[in-house]
Amino acid sequence: MTPHDSIQELKTRMSASIIGQDDLIDRIILVLLANGNMLLEGLPGLAKTRAIKTLAQELNCGLSRIQFTPDLLPSDITGTEIYQPDSEEKFIFQQGPIFSNLILADEINRSPAKVQAALLEAMEERQVSVAGKTYKMDPLFMVMATQNPVEQEGTYPLPEAQMDRFLMHVTINYPDDAAELKILRLNRNEQKSGEKIEKEKLAPEVIFAARKEIAEVTISEAMEKYIVDIISATRYPAKYGEELDNWLDFGASPRGSIAIDRACRTHAWMQGNDFVSPDNIRAVVHDCLRHRLILSYEANAEGISADKVLDTILEKVAVVA
Repeated sequence: MTPHDSIQELKTRMSASIIGQDDLIDRIILVLLANGNMLLEGLPGLAKTRAIKTLAQELNCGLSRIQFTPDLLPSDITGTEIYQPDSEEKFIFQQGPIFSNLILADEINRSPAKVQAALLEAMEERQVSVAGKTYKMDPLFMVMATQNPVEQEGTYPLPEAQMDRFLMHVTINYPDDAAELKILRLNRNEQKSGEKIEKEKLAPEVIFAARKEIAEVTISEAMEKYIVDIISATRYPAKYGEELDNWLDFGASPRGSIAIDRACRTHAWMQGNDFVSPDNIRAVVHDCLRHRLILSYEANAEGISADKVLDTILEKVAVVA
């Protein structure tokens, strides 16, 4: 079985367990294949935690869940050195929950900035530095952080530096009525069956093989220029009209263009193509950029969302062949 076929089977398996959230499944797999991290925003009960747990169950890898709370310390995430008087090395490093493959940072905005910052080095450089020593993460590593868009009491907004390190910021909504009915029946069947049937898990090597194939996906100069033009429109909106200029204070950093490049090539590969088309780019722009834009006071006052700004940019920026 080819890596592409294995990934399609992974999607099918996850879809059987997570009803009505096909876009979420696509995005989780895309971010994993693109070797990135994901910020997931949605109301409670929309299968955010279930999604990452299901992915871990289908892959032969570890899962750590970190429940972010106001009293959490950075060492609770990264680990700490413990004094061992009987050992040759008096201080032994005890790894924290960050040393796993899939990390669920649940309600990440409920901890102060110094705790959130404990994730920065691991997310960007795939390593953790403690007491002057550096510890490498596993090659298969992804942080999926969740946050609730409604409850703001007792929360700490994520700093821009950390937001920029998420490859994608994905938002999810309620399932439709047909999906809701399937969820009821699935839950009822799970309660009846009790025992779960053990299935063969996907080896991490399949993910690495898929990443190699994704690296070979071609992107033409015209598509590269299209990505750069979209990013430029977020930074210099005045070139595309007064309305857009009034909505934006700051645009996306170079991480934004890198994120689109990685995500669109992965999206093309998942669609079975070996080249990037404008549709692949447009399919990932919102998730790659909505958390990288800083909207103006006027935009917030008018209720203009980052998605509305990106819709306008995609309407105004043309593909130049």
